[in-house]
Amino acid sequence: MPVPSLLAVFAHPDDESLFAGGVLARHAAAGARVAVVTATWAADTPRAAELADALRILGAGTPRMLGYADARVPQSAPGRARFCDAPLDGAVGRLVTHIRDFRPEIMVTNDAYGGLTGHPDHVHTHRVAVLAAQAAGLEQLYPDAGAPWQPRALYLATHPHSAASALKDVVGAHEAMYSVPDEQVTATVDVGPWTEQKIAAVLAHRTEVERGAVPGLIAGLPQEARTRLFSTEWYIRHTPVSVSTPASQTELTA
Repeated sequence: MPVPSLLAVFAHPDDESLFAGGVLARHAAAGARVAVVTATWAADTPRAAELADALRILGAGTPRMLGYADARVPQSAPGRARFCDAPLDGAVGRLVTHIRDFRPEIMVTNDAYGGLTGHPDHVHTHRVAVLAAQAAGLEQLYPDAGAPWQPRALYLATHPHSAASALKDVVGAHEAMYSVPDEQVTATVDVGPWTEQKIAAVLAHRTEVERGAVPGLIAGLPQEARTRLFSTEWYIRHTPVSVSTPASQTELTA
């Protein structure tokens, strides 16, 4: 049975590699069509070029960028609205255009917390992606965005309580760390064979490595620690947008 095509939607260049790099590489290796939409940063910035390198490593095509500004870095998209401040309908419509163009069977995005750190751009990405996954299949919404296409499943990248503590030293000290009860996780994916590829994609985001963000912290870890911490990815299957589709056609490769 063919492996389902996969469209990942994340806020910043590097989120795709950190949150879902293993699944992206795994689906690509199995012959599936794979792509990534990134909500922030302009296409002519160094971080966009780094994103292109990371996607090449993962086998995830070329960048698809919505072009909004990072909530904390105005120079990420000069003259453009911050993603969190932009009109919601416009952001959803831009993403619907990419969904209808790529026509994925599965979508992946952040959980409702926005991942461990709860970054506001991550939280907003969740909102926009959930709305766009539904809207893309409704022909009377965004009629200029292309022919309707309904993804068969939406998975939310998350972290269970049991794994969060081990990652705390990597992501750094925060006032809060957001994780979910283990029983809420519906897909635990072993990406061990793709861990080196995933880490290489993370490290391709050289700006973040150099400034000591999470990719920089990962760069300083021993190989054994990298493998141990990043060889599993966790997802919550969102309420299906198409309940009639057989489950076998909507699963992440396991």
